[in-house]
Amino acid sequence: MNAFLIIFGFIAIIILFSSFFTVKQQTAVIIERFGKFLSIRQSGLQLKIPLIDRIAGRVNLKIQQLDVIIETKTKDNVFVKLKVSVQFMVVKETVYDAFYKLEYPHDQITSYVFDVVRAEVPKLKLDDVFERKDDIAIAVKRELNEAMTTYGYTIINTLVTDIDPDIQVKNAMNRINAADREKTVAEFEAEASRIRIVAKAQAEAESKKLQGQGIADQRREIARGLVESVDVLNKVGINSQEASALIVVTQHYDTLQAIGADTNSNLILLPNSPQAGSDMLNNMIASFSASNQVGEVMKSRNKKKKDTPVIQEIISEEETATEDEE
Repeated sequence: MNAFLIIFGFIAIIILFSSFFTVKQQTAVIIERFGKFLSIRQSGLQLKIPLIDRIAGRVNLKIQQLDVIIETKTKDNVFVKLKVSVQFMVVKETVYDAFYKLEYPHDQITSYVFDVVRAEVPKLKLDDVFERKDDIAIAVKRELNEAMTTYGYTIINTLVTDIDPDIQVKNAMNRINAADREKTVAEFEAEASRIRIVAKAQAEAESKKLQGQGIADQRREIARGLVESVDVLNKVGINSQEASALIVVTQHYDTLQAIGADTNSNLILLPNSPQAGSDMLNNMIASFSASNQVGEVMKSRNKKKKDTPVIQEIISEEETATEDEE
């Protein structure tokens, strides 16, 4: 009898404890009675009738994420793998639909993602897939919301987190990008070279301009010095021709002296004989004399040409007067 009471008491304690159960935060529990839906219990300590009520299942109310990898082909016949991350959840008001209407929600979501992506990506070229990945994600979210709302699921967000083309296509794209960058570098280098050439040309032009101005100023001063030298020589009885010849000979000897002062010079001035100076002076004097003679001859000829019309006018006037007397 005592043993029976002990066993009965033990069973009673077990039944009593099995009447109570706890529900975690962000979780819903489905209670069935004799296999039929009874109620939905939220978080906290809950009570059920032992042996009559049972926990049919638990529904997670947290935001969940499902990553789906799809391989498809683009419009330009490039195979590409896309990774689409779907964030979804079950709200408290739709726990019944989420538990009883859909048995494998992950498989259902995966099927819809495959269907949408394989419908959208073949319309785009590979470059457009990278640029319009947000449009693909929006299309997936729109399709999933329309389909999964019926089953009690809400789609929070969809993201295209990875686009992985075929390895050969990826290598080709890298080569294209490298070539574009090399082209850009070449263009910048060419522009820099052009700028350097233009700057160098402008500097050389400015240098030549300044050099020309310097030479002009130098020659102007030399001419002034020669004029002053000729004036000084004229004052002591030396005419202009002799003064010019003397100045030339003096510059000749100054040049020889300057060349001889430079020990590293390889310049040879021809003619370079001891009589070169006197010969040059004699030649210049002879040239000046010949020039003067030629000038005198030209002046006399020009004078005769001017006098001829005057003589003809006088003769014509005399003939006219004779005719009048007759």
